[in-house]
Amino acid sequence: MRARDGWALATWIEGRDHRSGSDVITTAAGDIELSGASQADQDFIAAARQDVPALLAEVARLRAALRAAGDS
Repeated sequence: MRARDGWALATWIEGRDHRSGSDVITTAAGDIELSGASQADQDFIAAARQDVPALLAEVARLRAALRAAGDS
């Protein structure tokens, strides 16, 4: 996955995405190993750099649509 600023982020779960090693999020600046995080947590964190801004943009779009519908 690629965030808007160009950082490549990928989540690697042992047994799901590769056969041995630890669960990591890879970035252009190095690997991030999380302690105590579930696989879902790790996937969310890796995707958040692109998903959260997209979610906020959609909320703003929907709010604007509601305002426009209320004006008519």
